Amino acid sequence: MGRAELLGRNMSTEDPSELWGQSDGGADLLQDLGWYHGNLTRHAAEALLLSNGRDGSYLLRDSHEQAGLYSLSVRAKDSVKHFHVEYTGYSFKFGFNEYSTLKDFVKHFANQPLIGSETGTLIVLKHPYPRIVEEPSIYESVRVHTAMQTGRTENDLVPTAPSLGTKEGYLTKQGGLVKTWKTRWFTLQRNELKYFKDQMSPEPIRILDLRECSAVQFDYSQEKVNCFCLVFPFRTFYLCAKTGVEADEWIKILRWKLSKLRKQLDQGEDTVRSRSFIFK
Repeated sequence: MGRAELLGRNMSTEDPSELWGQSDGGADLLQDLGWYHGNLTRHAAEALLLSNGRDGSYLLRDSHEQAGLYSLSVRAKDSVKHFHVEYTGYSFKFGFNEYSTLKDFVKHFANQPLIGSETGTLIVLKHPYPRIVEEPSIYESVRVHTAMQTGRTENDLVPTAPSLGTKEGYLTKQGGLVKTWKTRWFTLQRNELKYFKDQMSPEPIRILDLRECSAVQFDYSQEKVNCFCLVFPFRTFYLCAKTGVEADEWIKILRWKLSKLRKQLDQGEDTVRSRSFIFK
C-alpha cells in the first residue's frame, strides 16, 4: 500500500509525524519529498532561503506551534514569508484549499501556485529548496593556534546573532515636513527598516535603524485607519496599512525585533557590570 493511500484514510487518532515516520514496505512519502526539511527552525529556514535561495524558492518544515501544523516558508525577493499548512487527521489545508492526500498536496505545488498575502504581495512558488545538497569534504588545516590573552573568560562567550525575521510590503507613510501621505515599499531585514519609492526601486529613500526606536504602537491620531507609529528620538514615523490584519502583522514583528534588541543590550550591560565587579 502506498503512502498516499494511507494518508487518504481516516486517521484522526494518528499524529502525522508518527505516520510519516513509519515504514510500509516502501519509502516514506514525506521523507522522500525533497523539499520537506523536518524540524528545521524558522530562523534556519530564513537563513537558507535568503543566503542560498532565490525569488520563489520555498520549503516545507514542521511548525513548532502545535502538532499537525506545518509551515511553508517562501522567499519573496528580499524577505521570507511563512504560511501555515494544517493536517486535520483527514486532509491537508493550505489557504482556502483542502487536499485529501499528501500526493494531491504535492501535485498542487508542481503547478507553481500563486500566493497572495495580506500585504498585497503576489508570490509564484517556482523553486523547491532541497533538503539534501551536495557538500565537499574539504577542510582548512590549522597552522597557528594560540590565545590572544584578551582577559575574557567562558562567561563572555554568549552566542548572539541578529534576528532574521523579515517582512516587506506597501505602506502609506506621512511626510516629515509636508504632512502628505505617499505609498512606499517597505522592507524589514535584521535591524533595519528601509523604504523605497516603489518595489522596483534599487536604492532606498531612507534606512531606519531599529536600535534607535523606542516604541511601536497603534495610532488613532490620524484621519486614516489601520495606522501605527514608530517612535525615534528625532521623529515619529506614521504608517498606515491596507487592512487591520496587515497593520497588526507589522506591529507584531517590529515589537518582536525591539524586544530582542533590548534583550541583547541588557546582556551586554550585565557583562560590563560583571567585569567591573571583578576588577574592583
